[in-house]
Amino acid sequence: MKNYILLNENAVYYECGFSCDNVVFLNLGSSKYFITDARYTIEAQEYAKSCEIIESSDFIKDVQKILKKNKIKKIIFDPNDFKLNFYQKLTNDLKIKFEPKENFSKLKRIIKTDEEVEILKKAAKIGKKGFKELARYIRKNGFKESENFLHFKAIEKMSQIGKYDLSFDPIVAINANAAKPHALPTSKKLKLHDLLLVDAGVKYKRYCSDRTCTSHVDFEKFSFKREQKFKNKKHQKIYDLVYKAQLNAIEKARVGMKASDIDKLTRDVIDKAGYGKFFVHSTGHGVGLDIHEFPNINSKSDVIIENNMVFTIEPGIYLPDEFGVRIEDTVVMKNGKAIIL
Repeated sequence: MKNYILLNENAVYYECGFSCDNVVFLNLGSSKYFITDARYTIEAQEYAKSCEIIESSDFIKDVQKILKKNKIKKIIFDPNDFKLNFYQKLTNDLKIKFEPKENFSKLKRIIKTDEEVEILKKAAKIGKKGFKELARYIRKNGFKESENFLHFKAIEKMSQIGKYDLSFDPIVAINANAAKPHALPTSKKLKLHDLLLVDAGVKYKRYCSDRTCTSHVDFEKFSFKREQKFKNKKHQKIYDLVYKAQLNAIEKARVGMKASDIDKLTRDVIDKAGYGKFFVHSTGHGVGLDIHEFPNINSKSDVIIENNMVFTIEPGIYLPDEFGVRIEDTVVMKNGKAIIL
């Protein structure tokens, strides 16, 4: 793939080690061009590797000029990243074939390098520390605090008071709110023996961590550890079932399997117990520079799992108006097996 154009920040970062929110990146054979505006040129010159930095006040005009100068006949682009207006103006009056290739950058990044795996491992470690700090706060001061306030505390503790960016806006949900997979925080207050679900992650060197913990609220022993003892018997039953489904997939996932086979490893356990219709999302997704990458671990994916693929395993059961349980870890395939980061 010699000629391609990128607009996505993370796709550009992957190519040259720097990115910003206003950039066009051109890869034309062995020549690479990082086109940005005056706000970013100094940093681009400092950090972007192996590419020519071009300061521009008219991206369309300058990109067309470079394409013409290089006598380009065909160029690949990802239609997901282009606004219609930009695409129409760029391709106007150009005798160049723009070939759409969906997600080509993400597909390029599906197998991580050993260096990327180490960075992702470090992100996961920082994320785990954030969960520990949040658990400590809940033990000391969490009683009668609202989801809204605990959501704010999750941001504070996960980011280590602003030291790290978050992978996404954390999910903090109590009891019935946890039955919504992507619950928004409310004014509901935390009480003894509640069920609390927290989904959060941090970025390290732009790479994301992603983890979900569901816990029993006991203010003396509260933790986000996997072994949880709930006072409510139904909470315990569903928690144990989700955990069993997750462990089944982590223990049995192998290189050479289809992604759909890994999805089946969680789904079969939950289906067999009669809760299949309450497992409403896929088993997992790739993680890297983007929080959602490839491979998708779902029932339709024929992707063959390979070493150095990194993805989540996160089964869940969501009982409307009652509660929900999700347990999520990010794993890397190493020596044929899944290892929790």
